[in-house]
Amino acid sequence: MSGSQYVDSEGLLYTAPVREQGNIYKPHNKSMAEELNEKTMHDVHTKEIDLVSRDPKRLNDDVVKIDFEDVIAEPDGTHSFDGIWKASFTTFTVTKYWFYRLLSAIFGIPLALIWGIYFAILSFLHIWAVVPCIRSYLIEIQCISRVYSICIHTFCDPLFEAIGKMFSTIRATVRKEI
Repeated sequence: MSGSQYVDSEGLLYTAPVREQGNIYKPHNKSMAEELNEKTMHDVHTKEIDLVSRDPKRLNDDVVKIDFEDVIAEPDGTHSFDGIWKASFTTFTVTKYWFYRLLSAIFGIPLALIWGIYFAILSFLHIWAVVPCIRSYLIEIQCISRVYSICIHTFCDPLFEAIGKMFSTIRATVRKEI
């Protein structure tokens, strides 16, 4: 506990008690205020994106890492002119690079909007419809399973035990006749 000091009418020095952590909405101490600021700075919607590593989870490693050599190859004994090969390589690489950028510029934001809406709807349905339905079903089926279990143990167990005792006395022997 810490707080400000004050002197009363008799000249005695008192310390006013103040909570260390303060009010959660208006923190008294600096460390709590900084902690709250850090929490708001690390908001998922305003996080800083990495412009160098744009596929940190390696989602597209097997799909879009296609180079010139993966598509066009000349076997030994069948080679075009070196200048044609170099020009073809440059044309392929530059066209792929700039056409991807052009398509991204034209369709990137609209598709991001569509995918954002789609995953928002998917999340909404999962949170507000699918999981509650499954939980409700599991709660209801648990009650039904208890009743079913009681019925099975009450009616079927004695029947199966009786049938088992009847057939337990049967002995079979195998004889070979010549």
